[in-house]
Amino acid sequence: MYAIVDIHGVQTKVSPDEVLTVPLMSGDPGAKLTFDKVLLVGNGDRIAVGQPSVKGASVSVEIVEHLRGPKLRIFKFKRRRDFRKRRGYRDELTRIRVTGIVGTGA
Repeated sequence: MYAIVDIHGVQTKVSPDEVLTVPLMSGDPGAKLTFDKVLLVGNGDRIAVGQPSVKGASVSVEIVEHLRGPKLRIFKFKRRRDFRKRRGYRDELTRIRVTGIVGTGA
């Protein structure tokens, strides 16, 4: 069984007991969350597609940890102008574990 879920504006394919890294979510490690915006549920040959979401379908997850992604460096320059600017940032991420998918296949 699998599902496609909208998590913070990103469509993500999930399956039970899968560990995912998603943008930062509120909650302490060990907290349980439920996503109701399920766009598709598949179970073998049966597929239910929502318009825009599948009614009665939800995905439950558990927060494993909060972490920071790799440092991304931004370097801007203009040739022959003696202009150089260096910046960087790290994304705040959350690692989650899918504990269950509730929904009806078509």
